[in-house]
Amino acid sequence: MPRRLRLVSLLCLAASGLALAGCATAPPRPAFPPIAFDRVAPIKLDVREIEIERTYQPPHAAPNVEHLFAVPPAAAATLWAVDRLVAAGPLGRARFIVREASVVEIPLEQSGGLTGAFTTEQSERYDARLVVEIEIVSEDGRVGGTITVEVTHSRTVPENLTLGERERVWHEMTRAMMGELDVQLDTTIKEAFYAFLIL
Repeated sequence: MPRRLRLVSLLCLAASGLALAGCATAPPRPAFPPIAFDRVAPIKLDVREIEIERTYQPPHAAPNVEHLFAVPPAAAATLWAVDRLVAAGPLGRARFIVREASVVEIPLEQSGGLTGAFTTEQSERYDARLVVEIEIVSEDGRVGGTITVEVTHSRTVPENLTLGERERVWHEMTRAMMGELDVQLDTTIKEAFYAFLIL
């Protein structure tokens, strides 16, 4: 089974398991457009293998909410590495590491009184931060180069948002972050890792 298909299958199984663990009468999640980069030209690196790691461990508790996303930022970053990084050399390895992939919910102050009663206000802000690192490591374990890319994104939501609408906002946040991450990584890799690229 191809690497990406196997990864997507595991993500789907994990999501299904979480759904079964919850309330059986919970409404189905809305369908979201997929997050994928397999239609973009791959980045071929002069290494024998690509290693993908996640050092970030979501707390699964408030104020963090990334574990509630249909596609959490850490999973989306992993899919980027699977789609875009290709090992095309005989020696060494590239390590793709997800260092941070958090989304924090911040309650916003409400007006209250008559103003609040007749106004739909913004009730929460979601602050997301995604940090990934790529290392080129030789066969003897020496690090030949390292790059780090950080992407942040914030969105506020109104107080009358439904659960489905909130999940759509979360998915849009992930897609926006991944779009920026893709651009930054593509540029940084081609500049900093030029000696390790196979054109």
